[in-house]
Amino acid sequence: MRALFPMLISALLLSACASPLPPHDPTLAWVDLYTPASDLLMADELDDKRLNDGRYFQVSPGAHELQARFQFDTPGGGGADMMAEPRQMTCEIRVRYADFAAGQRYHLEARAMLMSAQAWLYDEQRTVLARGEVLRCGTF
Repeated sequence: MRALFPMLISALLLSACASPLPPHDPTLAWVDLYTPASDLLMADELDDKRLNDGRYFQVSPGAHELQARFQFDTPGGGGADMMAEPRQMTCEIRVRYADFAAGQRYHLEARAMLMSAQAWLYDEQRTVLARGEVLRCGTF
């Protein structure tokens, strides 16, 4: 019986990850997240409030601050550690943009850069609207 409860909790959490995205509300702006397949980019906070679903941002028109968590593998290190196992790095990235428009789709993209990251917010025409600010990176 004791083993059943943790299994049920795990199943519930996994089913939440597999659930379809909600319908796009045309009165809000939608922000898709993109990173290479080997990495992970998840929405973390919107205007200093934690999000329940890290797969996207859906925001009202106007100015917003998005915070995302970007995870990627980096080589183990230099010198004698050259053959060490890769380390998983996590970077917290903040993007501020003042002109989100209702019904528009945006694209937040992140890429690894050695032991740090870069991120950009694009509109539907792939115009760079804002650059992400890396708040911190580490193996946490």
